[in-house]
Parts: sequence; structure tokens; C-alpha cells
Amino acid sequence: MSNLKEFTKGLIKENPTLVGLLGMCPTLAVTTTASNGLGMGLATTFVLIGSNIVISLLKNVIPKSVKLPCYIVIIAGFVTLIEMLMKGYIPALYKSLGTFLSLITVNCIILGRAEVFASKNKVVPSIMDALGMGLGFTLALTLMASVREIFGAGSLFGREIPYIQNMTVFILPAGGFFVLGCIIAFINKLSNKKPPENIGCSNCPSNGSCSSCSSKGGN
Repeated sequence: MSNLKEFTKGLIKENPTLVGLLGMCPTLAVTTTASNGLGMGLATTFVLIGSNIVISLLKNVIPKSVKLPCYIVIIAGFVTLIEMLMKGYIPALYKSLGTFLSLITVNCIILGRAEVFASKNKVVPSIMDALGMGLGFTLALTLMASVREIFGAGSLFGREIPYIQNMTVFILPAGGFFVLGCIIAFINKLSNKKPPENIGCSNCPSNGSCSSCSSKGGN
């Protein structure tokens, strides 16, 4: 049950893109077509799973003083592997994703899961965490890319959709921000998230127990 929870949290509740607002560069840059969004998401998922496994296995071996460089080397190894595979078997997608494929190495989603989860947990939970976060990222990118391609190019996965009036703005950066904002608003509505009514010490669970609250008289 715990492993299932680690998997499902990344799909919606803790979606790295729509909730955590991580990985914004590829989210906005490559989501002009659904195939690009799906390809980038799955490539990132592959790297995320691989790096989480290795980092979890080596968590007691990697010195704390050099853990970040070690994480980057491990991640870069998997990025190189997926680049070689895509270049050999899916050259069109490899060319379309371009430099953003290499930039998976410094994707804050992967580095974040390595530091926050894989370095502190066993292999199986780390795999489930990586799979959930990776698929959540893939779903977000594919959804966003599908909307942009449908309204911007009148097609989906390269297949033309009749009766759709092309609106070029959707495949421009401004359209990317607009679609992302609309999807995030929809997710927040679905999750019934509401902004806090009051901001300050009076709404803090530690009210009265910290020096800051005491000096302000609990206000």
C-alpha cells in the first residue's frame, strides 16, 4: 500500500509540473506537438527511474561532500543512454527535441527526487516514486502539447483534425503560458484548493510558541 501511495502521489496530488511547477523549460519549449510532449516525458521518466535506482543503491557509499556532482554524473549517464537510443531508433523525435534532451541532466525534477527521496529510501519505493513523478510529468506535457497542437496547428500527433481553425498563438511562447495557466487553474479547482483567508501569525499553527509571534503580540 505504501508503494502504491508513492506511485500515485506524482500523478495529480504532487504532480511535478502542475503542482510543483518544476521542469518549466521543457514544459514550455517542447510542447508545440503532442509527440514532442510524450517523447520528452517518457525520456525524462526513463532517466528518473534509472537514476533513482542507482542513487538509492549507492546512498550509503556516496560521500555527502560530493553528493551533488555524483548525482549529476549518474543522471548524465542515463541521459547519454537515452540520447543514443533515440538517435538510433527515433531520429525524427531526437532532432525535434534537440538540446532539451541533453538538458534533462539538470532537470530540477530529477535532481529533486534524487536528493529528497532516492537518497533516503530503498530501491522499490524509489522506483515507484520515480515512475509516478515521471508519468505525472509525461501526462502534463502530453496534455499541454495536445491542446497547443490542436488549436495551433489543427492536428493531433501529426494527424489533421477537420473543422479546427488554426490559431498560431497557441504554438508561440505566449500560448504555452496561457495553456499552462489554464490547466493549473483546472487542477486547482479539481483539488478544491483555496487561498488562505489570513496571512500572518494569527493563522500560524505555531502561534505563540516562537519568538517572532511573541514579539508581535500574536498578531
